[in-house]
Amino acid sequence: MPIPSEFPDAPLPNEPHSERLINALWNHYTKNPDRVALIRILMLVPPILVFLAKNPIVDKYDLSSVEFMMTGGAPVGKDLIEGVYKRLPNVRFITQAYGMTECGMSSHFPVLDKEHYAAAGKLLSNFEQKIVDIETGQELPRNKVGEVYIRTPSNMLGYLNKPEATAECLSSDNWFKSGDLGYLDDNGWLYIVDRLKELIKVKGLQVAPAELEDLLLSYPDVQDCAVIGIPDEKSGEVPKAFVVKKNPNLTEQQVYDWVKSKLAPYKWLQGGVEFVDEIPKSASGKILRRFLREREKNKKTQVASKL
Repeated sequence: MPIPSEFPDAPLPNEPHSERLINALWNHYTKNPDRVALIRILMLVPPILVFLAKNPIVDKYDLSSVEFMMTGGAPVGKDLIEGVYKRLPNVRFITQAYGMTECGMSSHFPVLDKEHYAAAGKLLSNFEQKIVDIETGQELPRNKVGEVYIRTPSNMLGYLNKPEATAECLSSDNWFKSGDLGYLDDNGWLYIVDRLKELIKVKGLQVAPAELEDLLLSYPDVQDCAVIGIPDEKSGEVPKAFVVKKNPNLTEQQVYDWVKSKLAPYKWLQGGVEFVDEIPKSASGKILRRFLREREKNKKTQVASKL
């Protein structure tokens, strides 16, 4: 049932990539011309941030009342957050929520300044954290990327009737292995890079799809994107980008050259660029890479059958 509150709320539609999202806010605005009860806080999944940063529809509406946004469910990069700040200058803070059910939900306090806005936050009291090398299992120093481990008295006892799954993610001394790649900066801010299982390994070097996606979203002619690793005989895997055009004249070579100009060679899109109508995502905003991998697999099967 609804929770009584002195603050106004406005239900948002289940179709975040349509104009209905903005209409919901606008309709609430028109019902409150005195601006006393306007929407000031938005809780959003990452695809809606992409929508706010990239969709031209946003320019048609007055969203100046919005001052604070919180997002979660998937990593959000610095370039995307900067794009939203630029588009909606009245927004004071964009923060990322971080936590997991296995550790009692939220484990970190969100960022409330623009200096560390790409961070997931700082550790809450009664929690411990460490960054662990995924190869050696040793704890890593500051500014080194590894798997995020969390420990707290509220950690789960285990997954019901799933002892093997429990053993994989919960150590004997109660450290929960999050499956997230991240690092701690010199001041203790946690930055999430990507999911461990999503890593692309190019000649033994690790490439995080989220890093490439954040860079691609900063390109003005790109509306949305996703990156996966595809098999390669020489490198093991190479990155491939699926891109939704914002500019219909955008070419694969332009996208490739953009990444080439910004990143080290092993992060280039050697797997190619493919234009698509939309990026498959879950209701919580996570990119469904398995559908893209299946798409790529089916394409290779069709090519092989014609030979």
